[in-house]
This record gives sequence, C-alpha cells and structure tokens, in this order.
Amino acid sequence: MSKQVHDILARGDARIVEAPANANAPRNQVESDRNFGLPTALYGATVGCYLAFIGIMAAAFSTPGLIIPMVIFAAIIAAGFGVPALWTRLRDNDSVPMTMGKFAQAGIMTNTGRLAARDATIQMLILPVLIVLWACTVVVIAALV
Repeated sequence: MSKQVHDILARGDARIVEAPANANAPRNQVESDRNFGLPTALYGATVGCYLAFIGIMAAAFSTPGLIIPMVIFAAIIAAGFGVPALWTRLRDNDSVPMTMGKFAQAGIMTNTGRLAARDATIQMLILPVLIVLWACTVVVIAALV
C-alpha cells in the first residue's frame, strides 16, 4: 500500500471494508436486444445511397490519384454498416428485425412519440438521398463549368 493511502487510512478519512457477501454469487443472464428496431431493407437503402454517392463521384472525377481514396471511403462505409450487421447476428441473439409488413402496420416508437412507417422512412432516408442528389448536382456543375 502506498504511503499516501496509508496516511489517509491513519487519519481516518478512509477505511478498508470487506467485500460484499454476494460477490461470488452467480450473475443473472441479461437478455440483450441487438436489433436496431427497423427493417433491414431501410439499412440496405441507406448503404446503397452512400455507396451511390461514392460511385457517382468516382465515375465523374475518375483520376488515378482518386482511386485509392474512393476505395477507402467505400470500405469505411461498408465497415460502418457491416460490423453492426454482424453484431446483430451474434450467438444468443433471439431478437429479429421488424418485417416491412409489421413496420408498415405499426410504425415505430421514438423518443418524441410514435411515427408511421412513411414518416420514419422519410426521416431515416432523407440525408442519404440528399447526399446522392448533392453528388448529382456537383457532377452537373462540373460538366457545365
């Protein structure tokens, strides 16, 4: 024990306590839901939009110097969605993603209340779609200039 800890104990500012009696008790198994609560097709559409952005930019501005960065960007996007997809398929995961039919029927509960399937889909895909439209706009501007 360090001198500083020994001095604190000697002054009475701290004390050593016994370990809890149930420290060696068996732990209860916790059921984990490794699901993200939305249909897999929506995540596929998101990945598709991001990869479409990379594809549009790579096709429009294809130079030898940009091949490696574009491949790296595509790999990062694939890993960013692939690792969580693998995580949902781990052993002892009994949860399954919501089907499109159930999603269309029930919608999804968010922090601000229940959203219909249409609203949740729009909320989830608006940024990826805007990014693809941005890529198209950049390509048109570059072609006109």
